[in-house]
Amino acid sequence: MDLDLGMLVVRLALGPMLVAHGANKVWGGGGLAGTAGWFESLGLRPGRLHARLAAFTELGAGVLVTLGLLTGPACAAFVGLMTVAALTDHRGKGYFVFKGGAEYVVLVALVAVGLALVGPGAWSLDGALGLPFSGLVWGVVAAVGGVLAALALLAVFRRPVQDAA
Repeated sequence: MDLDLGMLVVRLALGPMLVAHGANKVWGGGGLAGTAGWFESLGLRPGRLHARLAAFTELGAGVLVTLGLLTGPACAAFVGLMTVAALTDHRGKGYFVFKGGAEYVVLVALVAVGLALVGPGAWSLDGALGLPFSGLVWGVVAAVGGVLAALALLAVFRRPVQDAA
């Protein structure tokens, strides 16, 4: 029971946080158009595509983790999202978040890998339905698959803005 409660707490910290980030990309401040412009400035082109892809991946993966459903694949999405963020927005800014570094996204990605390894606990839809989406294999899939998916996306779509020097 302690592990189940602990994993519920982890899911309730991780999942809604990502849902909030996805919702902010769609309905916050500048909406999807503002997010698209920001993504363009990061070299993610076309920005409109990446704004939608990131927002809906965050919303979907966040809901899945919150519910404890398809935990391994959802955690792989977390790792992919955080890897893209680390290599674009946080790149070259060091480690500490208060300096714009990757501390936060590294922590989120590693907690997601831990969740994929340990599993969502019995108080989850995976637990209730007996779905086998956690364990060593899913931890590796989340870590390696998430990073590889992010690198593939960046290889195909990232076109950094050239400095006018």
